[in-house]
Amino acid sequence: MRPGVAAVLASASLLLLAPSTPSGPAPPLPALLADTGGGSQLITAQAPDDRATSGTLTWWNLRDGTWTKAGSAPARFGARGLVEGGSRRQGTNTTPTGLYDLPYAFGVDAAPTGTRVTYRPVRQNSWWCQDNASRSYNRWTEPRPADCRAGESEHLISYPKQYAHAYVIAFNYAKPVRERGAGIFLHVNGRAATAGCVSVPAEAMRAVLAWADPGRRPHIAIGTAGGRTAIVRY
Repeated sequence: MRPGVAAVLASASLLLLAPSTPSGPAPPLPALLADTGGGSQLITAQAPDDRATSGTLTWWNLRDGTWTKAGSAPARFGARGLVEGGSRRQGTNTTPTGLYDLPYAFGVDAAPTGTRVTYRPVRQNSWWCQDNASRSYNRWTEPRPADCRAGESEHLISYPKQYAHAYVIAFNYAKPVRERGAGIFLHVNGRAATAGCVSVPAEAMRAVLAWADPGRRPHIAIGTAGGRTAIVRY
């Protein structure tokens, strides 16, 4: 046999004998994130890219070092897609990407059965101040203070469908930066894409509130499948 042919046959047999690398299941999404907030509950809101207005919301539990899916639902984002939270501008109809705390929930309707997070009932004088000139910028106010213009704020009871149940996303919340944005929530779907919030069907919103346990420090990570706003960066 010619030496060249022998070498080819030998190489072929090595390829046939070499064990294949097991692929295994893909790791759960939270395991790929740079940070999950340090708690044992996490919500991920992921869009295909930064121009998308829809994607998926999933809520997860961490037990014995492993993240497992507790539920999932289709989600809607801002009418003009998603943008890095640190560079967002108010009034752009974009959803801010990043990792955020979830300080409390609220609603026009009563809290869903099993809700453990702080839940504020929406009343006739409940407002979310979005007036950049106000000392109450990006805060719930009850009643609306004199320095917070009604035309620059949300009268929460005016949105009985979207705010039947809502969860405050702490974007620009701890130390609000003027003009960056205010009133970013996880709430019930309206008719179409949002003005910057994340929204889900009503039954999913109720499920999230019944699932969330403040003792387990739930956070929300918002981002895209790839690119500069990839959810795994957060």
